[in-house]
Amino acid sequence: MGTRFFPIAKSVNKCMLPVLDQPVLAYAVADCLAAGVREIAIVTSQGEGGRQVRHYFTEDHGMREYFAARGWQKKYEPIAHLHDQANFHFIEQPRDGDRYGTALPAILAADFIGDEDFFLIAGDDLLLRTDGGSDLADLAAARDAAGTAGAVAAATVPGSDAHRYGILKPRNTKDGRQVMDDLLEKPTAYGAPTAYINISRTLLPAEATAYFEKLTPAANGEYQATDAITAFARDHNVLIHPVTGQYFDCGNPAGWLAANNAVALQSRTDS
Repeated sequence: MGTRFFPIAKSVNKCMLPVLDQPVLAYAVADCLAAGVREIAIVTSQGEGGRQVRHYFTEDHGMREYFAARGWQKKYEPIAHLHDQANFHFIEQPRDGDRYGTALPAILAADFIGDEDFFLIAGDDLLLRTDGGSDLADLAAARDAAGTAGAVAAATVPGSDAHRYGILKPRNTKDGRQVMDDLLEKPTAYGAPTAYINISRTLLPAEATAYFEKLTPAANGEYQATDAITAFARDHNVLIHPVTGQYFDCGNPAGWLAANNAVALQSRTDS
């Protein structure tokens, strides 16, 4: 449950909160599709929150026919071809399980991942592009060009703001690329003029799932994806790739409101 959005989070899954006319999660899915992803697993909670996600991303033939019968095909167009582009799989996260935290989706989806590379994305983060590009496609291309085992997307902020974020500490390779050396959680002192912040978009090989499986809980009791990614980065080069899109943390009300304002302004510009 998204406690920062309580009490509305009692009824609405926070990743399904609207940003203009689409849920937050739909923007991440659109980025996946633009990057050529054709198999998408969404790890959901049990109960109403999970049902909302499944309902939105499951083909509804009755609704399609309802719109068509009234000549509303244009209104239906935003989701008309969603299921032509990808297969959606839904995995429920047990509410009463012994483990919880941001690492659980990768653990629960291990069979789905199999022996394929995979993107790991948080459903309440949003990247807004104005050029029609895909930050996930760029991330994959940058990883392939660098020849690294993985890649992590990063937004850039002034160093003076580093204390507000999880910071990706870079290390320079011999060929001049920046790879992940460590992740600093809201450092109180950060000397560099700019900082790379973790925005929960990572491209990893299948072997990385073993690092998630081996996790022990953090001090707060959570199994954290950042701990697994950091451990993987100690053994393999993980490229830090600055994103082009504007980043919004829609997991908090201020970020969600800012995203709505930005998308509304872009919609006015495009219309």
